[in-house]
Amino acid sequence: MAREARSNDTDVFFCAGPRTPFAKIDGPLAHLDAVGVSVPVVREAGAKLKPGAVPDCVVWGAVVPSLSVIHIAREVWLDAGLEPHVPALTVIQQCATSLAAATHAAAQMKAGRIDLALCGGSEAMSQTQVGLTRGMSQAIRRLAQAKGAGAALKALGKVRPRDLKLRAPSVRERTSGLTMGDHAEITAKEWGLDRESQDRFALASHQNAVAAWERGFFDDLVIGSDAFPGFRRDNIPRTDTSPAKLAKLPPVFDRKSGRGMLTAGNSSPLTDGAAACWVATERGLERFAAPPYRARLLDWEVTSVDIERDGLLMAPTLAVPRLLARNGLSYGDIGLWEIHEAFAAQVLCTIAALNSGKWLSERAGVDVDLGEVPEERINPNGGSVALGHPFGATGARIVSQTVKALQARGGSALISICAAGGLGHVALLEAV
Repeated sequence: MAREARSNDTDVFFCAGPRTPFAKIDGPLAHLDAVGVSVPVVREAGAKLKPGAVPDCVVWGAVVPSLSVIHIAREVWLDAGLEPHVPALTVIQQCATSLAAATHAAAQMKAGRIDLALCGGSEAMSQTQVGLTRGMSQAIRRLAQAKGAGAALKALGKVRPRDLKLRAPSVRERTSGLTMGDHAEITAKEWGLDRESQDRFALASHQNAVAAWERGFFDDLVIGSDAFPGFRRDNIPRTDTSPAKLAKLPPVFDRKSGRGMLTAGNSSPLTDGAAACWVATERGLERFAAPPYRARLLDWEVTSVDIERDGLLMAPTLAVPRLLARNGLSYGDIGLWEIHEAFAAQVLCTIAALNSGKWLSERAGVDVDLGEVPEERINPNGGSVALGHPFGATGARIVSQTVKALQARGGSALISICAAGGLGHVALLEAV
């Protein structure tokens, strides 16, 4: 049936969706691949709609490559056994993958194309597949195609010692050869951070996450499933961490200079998990059996930086001021700040840059006085350092966490996610 055209002033809402508990690599979710860990989440999300109701599309993603799953959004939906006529789109924007899924759906709604989308992502770091070199891959392909023993021996004869290496996907930047942690170390030193401030931020992330679990904040956001029996709560937030324990941890990226600051304690861990969120218009909201947690999406911004000049994870420092200035807002107008914590250092560098008028003017092109970032409003229910960071799932986790908190407290919220490749994705929400 043809849809009527609508203007881009259509109200669009981000709505909370379910997620798995997040688990450290090689933990309770290690037996599931990126599709398998997603299926319980998608089924649970679908069960929140009225009988017979379905979304107009599914937008899903995972970052780590799979040799067996090319179009994860479609595979997840089909494996969940849901309505096969719902189209699917796979997206990847590194750590911002599922936020990118949500804003892509929002753009379609602003264009009048759809009314309801299920968005999200997953990561199965425990299932990371090891690849062969190109030379070995070509030799095996020729061997499989060989007709006769002579052709098979000829194919094997082309293998060279250098072809025998195995290649595991890594978090290194292709353009620089450095890991994300390496880049964060460089930026932290450039901004003059100290180790103590990073450990203090990490401690607060754990304390906030533990407190949120204890008061039941996550109870209706995190699901249990027969796919991971007995696992009902994130296993990463620590109740027993302390400044003294964090201070004892050695640097994990800069181990040689004597000035390394990023540790396992103040960095997000490799994590398995899946998360979903919904994007809807007013008409899309009518398909829910019960009203979901929701907030109105006001605007969003996607940026990129020169990673050598600005820092790999600093793109949100351009996106946030541009977004707020465009909407006539200052930092103080935002009651809830949900900032992805790839590293405590990255968040602290982001805050320092946002508080720098020189940075805003010269790098972001914003000459408006936005004030000072209210640090006490950042991640009150914990962030990625404590909760974990399954790359493809983090955006949806943050969306759901934000809209639930915002519906209770009112006002406005900012979501900010840095991503590999020098990318940043931010969104501005208001309570309804």
